[in-house]
Amino acid sequence: MGMNLGGKKGPVSEINVTPLVDVMLVLLVIFMVTTPMLISGIDLKLPKTQKVNKLGLSPELVILSITPGEQYYLGKNLVSSKDLIPSILKQFKTNKTDVIYLRADYTLKYEKVAKLIASLKRAGVSNIALVTEVEKAQ
Repeated sequence: MGMNLGGKKGPVSEINVTPLVDVMLVLLVIFMVTTPMLISGIDLKLPKTQKVNKLGLSPELVILSITPGEQYYLGKNLVSSKDLIPSILKQFKTNKTDVIYLRADYTLKYEKVAKLIASLKRAGVSNIALVTEVEKAQ
């Protein structure tokens, strides 16, 4: 705990690691809570569905977000519509994956999302996962 002054062997100093461990545990909890919020990045109102599969979004995944104003974000980076497909294909090579997670705001017209999915399929992207929010039980 503190210092032991005296005794047969003389002064003995001991490091108290308990406060350090407490601080590290608090930091661990803070990072565990904030990390999922950082990954989703773009604030969207996603469509609500019943729970199908639990998806933990992580930076290694290729995540495409479409805002209500039809802005495209690959991860957290804004991408123009003409550079979208090449950027996605480049991201696939970088992340060594072939699955894209599509997050589209629920206020977007179905036509816009359907056209995007069609253009992705024409470019050879066949594994498209639609990300939704889980409906709350009533």
